[in-house]
Amino acid sequence: MAHRQDDNSKRRPSLSMPILRQSRAHDAAGTLTLGNLVEGLGDRSFGWAIVVFSLVTLLPLPPGSSLITALPVLLTTFQMVLGLPHVRLPHRLSRTTINHDKLRRTVLRLRPVTRRLERHLTPRFEGLFAPRHERLLGLALFVIAFTLFLPIPFSGWFPAVSLFIFGVGLIERDGIIASLGLLSGATSVLLTIFIATSLAAGID
Repeated sequence: MAHRQDDNSKRRPSLSMPILRQSRAHDAAGTLTLGNLVEGLGDRSFGWAIVVFSLVTLLPLPPGSSLITALPVLLTTFQMVLGLPHVRLPHRLSRTTINHDKLRRTVLRLRPVTRRLERHLTPRFEGLFAPRHERLLGLALFVIAFTLFLPIPFSGWFPAVSLFIFGVGLIERDGIIASLGLLSGATSVLLTIFIATSLAAGID
């Protein structure tokens, strides 16, 4: 009984801390860019890139900014489709600066999501991440990411969070959590199609 309580009392390291730590360090050094942030987070580049770039699309920015903020995650998922081993951002995108305070607020807003994920994360069903599945996963993620690129009202938050959940699952090699991200992403695509057709019908 005591052993069980000890196990339960051991809290899993927060998924948010590496992002906030790297963001704070680069911000203090005046080097907080997309490329530096992803590079500083480790070698599982596609997982961390998807997490970071989905967060960027959730930053409080002026309307229409998603046309720019969605580009990194679109490029990342397309590179998965191509079967590239690592994320390769164009120099201009890699040098794009980020506001640390806005990123921190966005990460804190997602804490209810990350806390629930942290309770259940464990390596399992890792076959989902086998090399033979990478291109198909990349295609599914690219379709989800494309909905971020569309200037459709109320459709951006859901696919961004879905990509975030998948990225977390990829980092932790948790096929269940990654599948949950894919499922919610598919739902977000259907929701975007529904909103788009409703708007088109309203215009007609």
